[in-house]
Amino acid sequence: MNSATPTSARVRRLPVVGALRLGRPSDVWFKPALSVVAAVAPPSLLLMTLGRLDLVPYTMAGSLCALYAHNRPYAARAKVLAWVILGMLGGLAVALVSASLTRNAVVLVTVGALLAAVQKAVCDATRVGPPAHVILTFVSSAALFVPQTLGQVPGHLALAAAAGAWAWLVGMAPAPLRPHGPERRATAQALHAAAACAETARGGEEGAGARSAAYAAVHAAWQTLLVVRNRPSTTRRALERLVIRAEVALAAPADADPARLRSWARAVRGTGRIPRTGDPRREEDGLSREEDGLRPDGVGSRPDGVGSCPDGTGSRPDGAGPCRTDGGARLDDDSLRRDGDLLRERDELVGVAAERAVTPRPLWSRLGPLAPVAVRSALGCALAGYVSLALGAERPYWALVTAASLYQANITLTWSRAVQRVVGNLVGVLLFAAVAPVAQLGPLALVLCILACNFGAEALIGRNYWLGSVCVTPLALLVTELPGYQPTGELVTGRVVDTLVGALVGFLAAVAVTNRRAGRHVERALTTVDRAGEHAARVAADPSSTPAALEAARRGLAAAVVDLRATADAAAGEWWQRALPQERVVLAEQAAHRTLAATVRRRGLLPDPGTTSTYTYTEGASP
Repeated sequence: MNSATPTSARVRRLPVVGALRLGRPSDVWFKPALSVVAAVAPPSLLLMTLGRLDLVPYTMAGSLCALYAHNRPYAARAKVLAWVILGMLGGLAVALVSASLTRNAVVLVTVGALLAAVQKAVCDATRVGPPAHVILTFVSSAALFVPQTLGQVPGHLALAAAAGAWAWLVGMAPAPLRPHGPERRATAQALHAAAACAETARGGEEGAGARSAAYAAVHAAWQTLLVVRNRPSTTRRALERLVIRAEVALAAPADADPARLRSWARAVRGTGRIPRTGDPRREEDGLSREEDGLRPDGVGSRPDGVGSCPDGTGSRPDGAGPCRTDGGARLDDDSLRRDGDLLRERDELVGVAAERAVTPRPLWSRLGPLAPVAVRSALGCALAGYVSLALGAERPYWALVTAASLYQANITLTWSRAVQRVVGNLVGVLLFAAVAPVAQLGPLALVLCILACNFGAEALIGRNYWLGSVCVTPLALLVTELPGYQPTGELVTGRVVDTLVGALVGFLAAVAVTNRRAGRHVERALTTVDRAGEHAARVAADPSSTPAALEAARRGLAAAVVDLRATADAAAGEWWQRALPQERVVLAEQAAHRTLAATVRRRGLLPDPGTTSTYTYTEGASP
């Protein structure tokens, strides 16, 4: 397979207009927006009442932790939020102690750059999700340049910890009302993505993008459902069945029913009952009314030709066979068939239980591949801070945070983030110039403006990063006025200069420190897919394979395909690297998709190719 023609190495064009294009808002955009307001408001208003607005930056450090883990099940969210709060306190402690021990700006910038690199690497390795390391870096970097004494550090950390505890409560508050809300949303997104893939297939289009997006959504749904290990529940099992149905649709998208998938997705949202999913072969014959063997017109029907008589005569008018005169009561073999369906549904979840028992990879093994990203962050943040100091800036941490926010999976994405950051900050300083007179009317006005900027940032950032930055910029500038009002012109000028410095120097550092391991990561991902595909094919072809082994092999292959696509996309945006085997990637994905379809057929969820009976029970499969 290595004979596939690789893509020639070249310098890639960097987008500008495309980086600013607005996307669809997140389905739950209001959750982080309302959560951060609920987390920031009480501590800030309390300190305002006490006349200590100068302490609000410390409580806000803990309150901003409410932005994390909104896509996690509540049992997992509790742990993630706790670790985020501890990580925030650790970075804040290092920053405050450093600030109390030295006022040397070069040393402080160096400490901030190292902290930013560690925060970036750990957040990427743990996949903590948005806003990832940016908030943590903002908190620690800003604290480095606040005059401090060692005696004040414990009190300031206590304020941040108290606000962090309140943020934890805010993040967990919806649990009693919607205990499975995150799992429901992830399942609905997987069903919607599978429906989009099915519609593309029915339209005769290639649909590589839709298929990749659907596999990614299904994989994300499984990650959400499996992240809470050893906590089975009836609701979660029902959601797992729906995700399995999304996988079945991806195995044969041309035969899937997009309308039914979307109907299930709509029903999953909210707090209503989760729709039941029976054997997909039966539904195609009209046997989907609560799996009771009735067609939509109420006339009993069975695949063996035995059914109730519409005229009550005891024989069917088409002569196809005897009919029942018992009012449509199910016969013994019908009961056996339904029992078999229930057993198959139970078997489908055996593999899920087996996957729950798998121990996650240790953190240290996930940090190794992130070394280039960590070096980028440390070098870029340090140089941005040094250049800002050389230009006479009083707050070099603005340039440092700008550089830290740029670094993405590859150079192309980093460039896009740089464009978004610059445009958002430039528009944001104009918004600050308009808001500043209102904020300076009094403490209450200042706090209310901060709350409004918090809400706007989280409500808009899902559409595009630059749009959220329009509110983040005035928020950061307003926070600097908490200890006392400062000239608006100086703040605006300093912010513009530091933004340009941070974006330019940070991007140059990203170009200088390219991820030359990207090609090796693609090769490794290809090898993983090949091995996972071979293993899944062997398991599917073995008649003695257990449901747990089949499900584990299928899930492992699906995860490998998703990882291959993410790795290839990340490597495709890097500069100055060896040519990538794009054709081999495409061929590997196609082979993996065929093997996934074979494993689904092996479970009997789809008819064999070339058969028309929806009651075909596949006994074997081949890759």
